[in-house]
Amino acid sequence: MAERIVKEAQVTLDFSGQRFDQIATELFSDYSRSRIQSWIKEGVLLVDGKQTKPKEKLFGGETITLDVELEEQAVHDAQEIPLEIVYEDEDILVINKPAGLVVHPAAGHSDGTLLNAILHHAPETAMVPRAGIVHRLDKETTGLMVVAKTLQAQTDLVAQLQDRSMGREYEAIAIGAMTGGGVVDEPIGRHPHNRQKMAVEPIHGKEAITHYRLIKRYNNHTHIRLKLETGRTHQIRVHMAHIQYPLVGDPQYAGRLKMPKGCSPELQEGLRGFRRQALHAKKLELSHPATGEWMEWEVDLPEDMLELIQILETDLDNGGQNQYM
Repeated sequence: MAERIVKEAQVTLDFSGQRFDQIATELFSDYSRSRIQSWIKEGVLLVDGKQTKPKEKLFGGETITLDVELEEQAVHDAQEIPLEIVYEDEDILVINKPAGLVVHPAAGHSDGTLLNAILHHAPETAMVPRAGIVHRLDKETTGLMVVAKTLQAQTDLVAQLQDRSMGREYEAIAIGAMTGGGVVDEPIGRHPHNRQKMAVEPIHGKEAITHYRLIKRYNNHTHIRLKLETGRTHQIRVHMAHIQYPLVGDPQYAGRLKMPKGCSPELQEGLRGFRRQALHAKKLELSHPATGEWMEWEVDLPEDMLELIQILETDLDNGGQNQYM
């Protein structure tokens, strides 16, 4: 089922001498510049009823009209997969993603993903690219994600990500007893020898900034809180491994499992049994794309991380050694 959008706007003298595509992007700010340009080329965004080149200058007094039918963007099946919904309204959906759920279909994961679940829960997202997904969490990372239910909401949320006004905070358990917090400001790019991994890449990498602070230091591990300025693939995992404090259970960046000297059998069992990166997207804050209201959500750590922290607490009380075998 298609959704029809019909809009009209008057070009004021303030825009005199500016390009058609620039003016249209300002007047129809609910939509991205690339989508505006696409509509101009398709001939559904007109000036005084006529098709006009994107670069053509306007001088005020013209009427810009938009008449377009949005076809379904999703080519994936809707699937009934349980979702833990933290918040929902007509514009956005905030969910608490569990470990093991892939966000978007890809090679090896053609279905059974968060995207398939969203399409079932909110069929209107079929009209939005990627079913409204604007940011991702790794398969084994838990926590908060926001999904746009309309094209306008998606445009606004993407802009908040780009201008870094959307706040995202995580909690993690790192290997090693850290002495204090700090900032990792190192560019990240694809690993030069392993295309499945990311790495700090000073020359070809993209800017990546991660702030971290200590919540509690244990004998051989540290519970930390992290805040992202940027959102590169595997950013937290790569940055923490880069400063020699990789995340517990990280299959790609933590290396071979090592046991601390003198640790209890309970801790050994807990570490061996923790088979995912100990990372949780705990807090999300953003400006509501329709109302502008500042909104915040925070969710508890998942059960497996809480259990591991309890084991670390017991190990600390019993007195361990700050050294790995």
